[in-house]
Amino acid sequence: MDQKQIIKKEEELIKKEEKIISSEEKLSKEEISLIKRLRSNLWISYGVIAVGVALLVGGVLYYKVSSGEIYIDKADIEAPTIALSPSASGVLEELYVREGDMVQASESVARVGNELIKAKIDGQVIAVENSIGKIVNPGESVVVMIDKNELHAVGQLDENKGLADVRVGQAAVFTVDAFGSKKFGGIVDAVAPTSNSSGVVFSISDKREVKAFDIKVRFDTNAYPELQNGMSARIWIYK
Repeated sequence: MDQKQIIKKEEELIKKEEKIISSEEKLSKEEISLIKRLRSNLWISYGVIAVGVALLVGGVLYYKVSSGEIYIDKADIEAPTIALSPSASGVLEELYVREGDMVQASESVARVGNELIKAKIDGQVIAVENSIGKIVNPGESVVVMIDKNELHAVGQLDENKGLADVRVGQAAVFTVDAFGSKKFGGIVDAVAPTSNSSGVVFSISDKREVKAFDIKVRFDTNAYPELQNGMSARIWIYK
């Protein structure tokens, strides 16, 4: 083999080595890229796991907090009404009060014929019969009033939404739509022994009637003079 052939062989060997080196470098770059991708995916996995754990912990905490409360979405501020009516039929001759007036026990509120209709207790007038000259019969209201000291937050609770856990004496918090998120405190004063016939709904799952029961929450009317009869409210009862 002459010198030229030897040189040619050496050149071919050099080119092969260069290809091998090049392929090794390429392989190294791919390996590095792969490692980087794996690391990136690993961090993403850690992030997903962390978020999942946070959501799980948050869910558990929410369950613990919410499971300690019974929420009543439909409620009102109300008091028992007292209807004032004549003992005998007659013409409504005069009215001495208007809605919203505060009256004292035995104060005259209207006159039917010759009979003076008087307040039975100290309280507030919430409705009046404004039809002067109308014939009014016994049992027919001329004036309706309430005792503001008897105001309660009264909610309707479905029997399948925690009724079994409600007890007289439990602490309660309620909000009133007129005052936004302001919270008022109270105590469960009564749980109706029978369902509210107007509060019947149907369970979607089996179409059974789900009955609602009145829950009364007592509060300090002197502390919350802004609360008025008929205001809409929401109640949270603490187990």
